[in-house]
Amino acid sequence: VAAGAVAAKMLKSLGIQISAYTLSIGPVAINKEKFDLSEAENNPLYMPDAEAAKKASDYLETCMQEQNSAGGMVECMITGVPAGIGEPAFEKLNANLGKAILSIGAVKAFEIGDGLAVAQSDGLHNDEAGHITKKTNHSGGITGGISDGCEILFRAAFKPTPSISATQESVTRTGENLDISIKGRHDPIIVPRAVVVVECMAALVILDAMLAGMTSRFDLVQKFFRELY
Repeated sequence: VAAGAVAAKMLKSLGIQISAYTLSIGPVAINKEKFDLSEAENNPLYMPDAEAAKKASDYLETCMQEQNSAGGMVECMITGVPAGIGEPAFEKLNANLGKAILSIGAVKAFEIGDGLAVAQSDGLHNDEAGHITKKTNHSGGITGGISDGCEILFRAAFKPTPSISATQESVTRTGENLDISIKGRHDPIIVPRAVVVVECMAALVILDAMLAGMTSRFDLVQKFFRELY
């Protein structure tokens, strides 16, 4: 997170903004028609929808009463990334984002653009090109592994907190069955604390790709080393 904060500050100086927030907690998801990014700072669940935040809070209260926990989804949008960042094969921008986000503890799935919904779509769902930018952004701002100038949008699915007080079956080192109940103070959900981690991981990937992209033009390499020496 510390390194990501530095990367985010460097990206901000280039006009690139990274914003992550809680998209859903358990069965409660935000209403995109009521989306207000500033609202995410006003509730402890970092949900950009006050009504959804209240419902999610009530749901978590129920989970705690049942000695249970909940999973959820973090969505991240990145604006201002110029077109041409990333590579078409071994260093795809979406692949590197996926690797970084899936490296975060408790993340079990990664989606970009329409994500899993593309499996139920058809070829007419492709992003058609407009005069300057695409008419749609189903691909989430990355085409062929390279940024296309549109907003980059991805989601990370977090599993429920595994440490819960409810009794569960386990096994000893000698293979004997036993019931276990974990005591102590445990958060009913990981998601709100992970929002900033998602932002920072994304910042590191985007900045790294931009620095690597400088070497794709030899004239920029020449300019850099001539000024250095």
